[in-house]
Amino acid sequence: MKRILLLGAGLSASTLIRYLLGHAEAYNWQLRVVDQSLDLVKSKLAGHPCGVALSFNALDRNERWEELKHADLVISMLPARFHPEVAKDCLELKKNLITPSYVSPEMKELGAWVRDAGLIFMNEIGVDPGIDHMSAMRVIDSIKSQGGTISGFKSYCGGLMAPESDTNPWNYKFTWNPRNVILAAQGGTARYIDQHQYKYIPYTQVFSRLDEIVVDGYGEFEGYANRDSLSYRAIYGLEDIPTMYRATLRKSGFCQAWNVFVQLGLTDDSFVLQHSENLTPRTFVNAFLPFDESLSVEEKWKKACEQLGVTDMYRFEWLGLFDSSEKIGLKDATPAQILEKILAEKWVLEPEDKDMLVMVHQFSYLLEGKQHFIESSMVNIGDDPVHTAMSKTVGYPVGICAKLILEGKISQRGVLLPTKPEIYNPILEELETLGVVFHELEKMI
Repeated sequence: MKRILLLGAGLSASTLIRYLLGHAEAYNWQLRVVDQSLDLVKSKLAGHPCGVALSFNALDRNERWEELKHADLVISMLPARFHPEVAKDCLELKKNLITPSYVSPEMKELGAWVRDAGLIFMNEIGVDPGIDHMSAMRVIDSIKSQGGTISGFKSYCGGLMAPESDTNPWNYKFTWNPRNVILAAQGGTARYIDQHQYKYIPYTQVFSRLDEIVVDGYGEFEGYANRDSLSYRAIYGLEDIPTMYRATLRKSGFCQAWNVFVQLGLTDDSFVLQHSENLTPRTFVNAFLPFDESLSVEEKWKKACEQLGVTDMYRFEWLGLFDSSEKIGLKDATPAQILEKILAEKWVLEPEDKDMLVMVHQFSYLLEGKQHFIESSMVNIGDDPVHTAMSKTVGYPVGICAKLILEGKISQRGVLLPTKPEIYNPILEELETLGVVFHELEKMI
């Protein structure tokens, strides 16, 4: 029997657990799941005979060591900053490792040792990063095999609400870590290249520099630039490409409204508000507006919105930003933390809600003297608030990759990304059987 050790049983792990248990008997696996909440693990294992529920601090090396020692494969769904420490343990114990997170500099430094040890440390194998790499590389490799030269690549991805559950004026609810949504696009200037020209967008401008995208059957979307598009040139073997741009998708109108929060400072996480525990939503937003006794909070907010080109106040009123009846109740909180608490109470998934994952790739290329264009798009709808589209598109690739590793079907060794055909082809093929399907439209331009 092969032991799979899964560290973390949060939202993104739900479908992964279901997938691994669904294959456990046929492949003779035992799935051992660790989380600080034993009840959470038990609920997700649902008494399956091939599942073992464990509860200890997976961030503590001493507590995880014994489980790591007896595992045949380790899957870390912990926060990304903890992956390098788990990876060092796996290297010492000679265990293969999977994480869905971006390769950090610390993880990359282990590459030579991992390769020499004959191990696989697969990273960026979720949805974004993950399915984006695999679906893009399948098209890129196909174009190159025909002798084509790729001149432009744009990629868009967003976790949104399915049309039937799109029930609020923001067209958005939290389907993953709310903090990451609040802090989106912070931490550096967005960088991309357009027709050989390097472009840079500071955080203060990200939500006002948008691309418009239409997805057949699902309407209009807008994309705001991801922090770093340039590094993907090397990842995809497109070092000389004239145009490379990656962006996050939201429904049209979201970014313009969100930009009000950015410009006023409500997404700032760098300082603590005085006496924050006493703030109401109304006094919170008023703290970021000019002092003017002649205007109400609503009037000052509207004036600030109009200066940013926003005329519709309903989105903000719906959030209860001008409510003064209850205190927010967070002590020593940053503006971003308070905004997160306000939004978390409104952007909540209801029991019948379904989310939606949208991914779009656009390729421009020259073949036999003619310009071609391919748009490859995928829309996936969640099953319910547990097995969300986000959970499925993260969990399925991780689970399929685990199967490939345990069956010895990946020949590469080292700190890897899923950018080679031996990895992306079988994963994409199985994803299609699970409802994660890309549709391609090609035309000459």
